[in-house]
Amino acid sequence: MNRMIDKARRQLKRKAHIRKSISGTATRPRMTVFRSNLHMYVQVIDDVAGKTLVSASTVEPELKSLRNTVEDAAKLGEVVGKRLLDAKIDQVVFDRNGYLYHGIVKSIADGARKAGVRF
Repeated sequence: MNRMIDKARRQLKRKAHIRKSISGTATRPRMTVFRSNLHMYVQVIDDVAGKTLVSASTVEPELKSLRNTVEDAAKLGEVVGKRLLDAKIDQVVFDRNGYLYHGIVKSIADGARKAGVRF
């Protein structure tokens, strides 16, 4: 139990350290990733206005078939990228949310890049 509390505390510390230097604007919003054991969530946020501009997750009915794998994470990244381009946003700041830039998180970023979004 104590190990899990320490692990969560370390992740929150990493997240706070990253968020000190990253902020999203209307022209270049922040794209943040959250992953749980079952689902993946991506939000594109304008921190100045405090609004979520675009979001996608594996909870949505049309994306419910996607699982927590690297291949499906790339598909989720492409969906977010297409939604961003539809909203006329082509440049974002990537927020890995305290996770290592590896595996699922990297695959989401690569999928968004493949769709045409620049970081």
